[in-house]
Amino acid sequence: MTEPSLRCITATNAGVMTGAGTNTYLLAGGSIVIDPGPKDPAHTEHLVNLAAGNLKWILVTHTHRDHSPGALLLAQETGATIVGMPAPVGENQDQLFVPGWVPVHDELLELGNYMLQAIHTPGHASNHLCYRDVQSGILFSGDHINQGTTVVIAPPDGSMQQYLDSLELLHHYPIRAIAPGHGSMIKEPTRAIDSLIRHRLQRELKTLRHLRELSADRGVSLDILLSRVYSDVPQSLHPIARYSLLAHLLKLEKDGLVASPDALRWQAVTGDWLP
Repeated sequence: MTEPSLRCITATNAGVMTGAGTNTYLLAGGSIVIDPGPKDPAHTEHLVNLAAGNLKWILVTHTHRDHSPGALLLAQETGATIVGMPAPVGENQDQLFVPGWVPVHDELLELGNYMLQAIHTPGHASNHLCYRDVQSGILFSGDHINQGTTVVIAPPDGSMQQYLDSLELLHHYPIRAIAPGHGSMIKEPTRAIDSLIRHRLQRELKTLRHLRELSADRGVSLDILLSRVYSDVPQSLHPIARYSLLAHLLKLEKDGLVASPDALRWQAVTGDWLP
């Protein structure tokens, strides 16, 4: 696939969580759509018109409400097959999402003359898939990687350990560019992936350092820790950052580095090894 054959249409759902809006990608002369976006009849109708009767497959990276609800509307309009993983239980999940094709990890999807590889990348969402165009090396990353910002990891469906593992996993695939779920095309994929891993690990270390300073014997609340660990983030975004901090703490708890004696307060198990 060449980039001129790839078209990006951004939904009109701009916001704190979505940036300029959700990117919908139209491929292969309108026969493939990736991430049809939110439940927005105007956006769906625009996609139908652009596809010009050619749409056959609707691929979804994950079932958060800004990415998948448009699939049902689009399938009803066109009869196209919905591709993706079923929605887990959760209030931000699209429970009306019913895929006709559920890819397995590393499955090669033959879509007419195009071949896309489904890569299971849990972390942001347990059912998250990236799709790699085998010919061009473009990775359609959904919310696994976004341009210009980090993604929220919200337990229980989101997992920081799985997110880091899924970022590392991408090093095993030839990727030339990343077409993200939000933001513009990423031309240096390896640099972007490494930067995200480094950022998360630095945030993890910052969490441990502040726990060592604050927790003492009884531990420290999540909200007090939040103000220290995310001091570089505008306070208006702290309610969102709180989810990712909890994801970091749950990972560190599994690593045996922190503990929560009463499920309300957190403390470092030991801080002797920290630099």
